[in-house]
Amino acid sequence: MREIDSSEVTALVSRLYQEANFALPPDVIAALKSALAREESPLGREVLETLLENAAIATSDRVPLCQDTGLAVVIARIGQEACFRGGSFAEAVDAGVALAQEQGYLRASVVSSPCFDRNNTGNNAPAILHTEIVDGDEVSISVLPKGAGSENMSRLAMLKPADGISGLIDFVVETVELAGANPCPPIFLGVGVGGTMDRAALLSKVALLRPAGTPNADKRLAELENDILARVNALGIGPGGFGGTVTCLGVALEEFPCHIASLPVAVNIQCNSARRATGSL
Repeated sequence: MREIDSSEVTALVSRLYQEANFALPPDVIAALKSALAREESPLGREVLETLLENAAIATSDRVPLCQDTGLAVVIARIGQEACFRGGSFAEAVDAGVALAQEQGYLRASVVSSPCFDRNNTGNNAPAILHTEIVDGDEVSISVLPKGAGSENMSRLAMLKPADGISGLIDFVVETVELAGANPCPPIFLGVGVGGTMDRAALLSKVALLRPAGTPNADKRLAELENDILARVNALGIGPGGFGGTVTCLGVALEEFPCHIASLPVAVNIQCNSARRATGSL
């Protein structure tokens, strides 16, 4: 059994959360540059150029990519041979988020009661924590800051099995069309299919961790991702919502077995500032 001090978890989460807010992953930068090369709209190209310039400034000056530094979604894969001492894992994660907010001067965006007083917690905690127990003794932590502009446009539907692939694609495309310019396109789409309503939603989040341009290992699902991408870009919403060739930079779809009578589909939209960072202990 491998022992890990909870302070290590706190330090890693803090570093990842700041890193995600200050620097876009290389694959996202590459996706934006590729979009710039094929965008036909002059205004669309101007938007993409501005996004790339903004990303460069954020990294060099160590300032947030966006004023909305996001709700901290943390996805942890914990080896079953690892144990934590010095405090609980969840408390260590929240402490890391709070530390990142303080050290990185990130905006506090969490309210304690969604329904009543909506008082700001002041430290961007608690995080939305998802854990999975895996083999081994390694702990992998991914941080996915989610801004409200994109998160608010996400949707979930319990489709009928008879709706099939075409119904699934129609729902995803409809979701993007209804969102319009609100999620700050060009966007990334995480699509979760199967399981139950909660599992489909989690799959759509996990899908957003996949590097841009990396297709699903299942060729059938990879083809489905391409079909969705083509349909979405045909909407013509374009960068910034000003019209253009590129509305979506990438589609990542994950599936899980489901009940014979259901077809859950969740669409999680991520804005052009597709912030994420992963580290291990």
